[in-house]
Amino acid sequence: MNIRERAELYEEQLLSPFASKSARTLGRKRPTERCEIRTEFQKDRDRITHSKAFRRLMHKTQVFISPEGDHYITRLTHTLEVAQIARTIARALRLNEDLTEAIALGHDLGHTPFGHTGEDALDALVPGGFKHNVQSVRVVEILENNGDGLNLTYEVLDGILNHRTECTPATLEGKVVQISDKIAYMTHDIEDAIRAKIITLADIPRNILDVLGTTSSQQINLLVSSMVESSQGKQSINLPPELARVLKDLRSYLFENVYVNQLHQKERGKIQGMLKLLYDHYISQPDDLPEDILARVKTGQNDVMRAVADNIAGMTDRFAMKRFEEIFMPAAWKN
Repeated sequence: MNIRERAELYEEQLLSPFASKSARTLGRKRPTERCEIRTEFQKDRDRITHSKAFRRLMHKTQVFISPEGDHYITRLTHTLEVAQIARTIARALRLNEDLTEAIALGHDLGHTPFGHTGEDALDALVPGGFKHNVQSVRVVEILENNGDGLNLTYEVLDGILNHRTECTPATLEGKVVQISDKIAYMTHDIEDAIRAKIITLADIPRNILDVLGTTSSQQINLLVSSMVESSQGKQSINLPPELARVLKDLRSYLFENVYVNQLHQKERGKIQGMLKLLYDHYISQPDDLPEDILARVKTGQNDVMRAVADNIAGMTDRFAMKRFEEIFMPAAWKN
């Protein structure tokens, strides 16, 4: 019995009957030889962390656009926080930690530059709309690895696709990531908003702080421990009703006072205008697209609009601004 087989046996014997077992994966679109050391879900986790799209997350904004300071959340730090929270919950519930981690690490690979501001811009420009969860699947299935994709398992792909609130993941591990994503971004968006002087702690309604606590560590600890307690031994993952209501209230507060804040909205308008100009430029001059993306147009695999969306979605914040400067600013004005 090799190391991977021992790990699979461990899963069968010790994980919850509701957990996903790597030996019983529904598999990959292209069958591959099994590793002697790693399970199938461990292989997926490694493929994601070694991908180019994962590396680019460190230079993509979470909420605040080009923030000044070293401590604002980026798309990469958010992803790592989601993975940490999700693994803690999965371990406590005896779910598959490797599957949970793989989903968490891959859930935002398709996110645009400039966070949801960039996503909203592309959603308005691309025929049929643009959703980052769908783009994340496109990244791992098609765009990575020179067009071959990462060939991930069904369970990981499903978790990545269905991590948004309105979706229903097929596995409990996917559901854990879905809720962990909310816990991570809401608790740390409060910290960033206070740091940016958009709100103060005293501005947040007392009914929220009295329940959740005043620090991100208190809030995360309460939400995680409560979710574990309410989901123990069940074939479902849920927060207690009272906490679910408070979290919904917090989300509403953040949308009204942070995400649509007047100063933030002013910057959103600039970014959306910039991305529209970039989009229109590449639509009219597709030969300016990167070689690998342009090749998909020339071979008929993608139309120009899909290729342009892939190109812009893959940009980091700084690269998008650099391309805008190169294309639209007179050379004498640069720097």
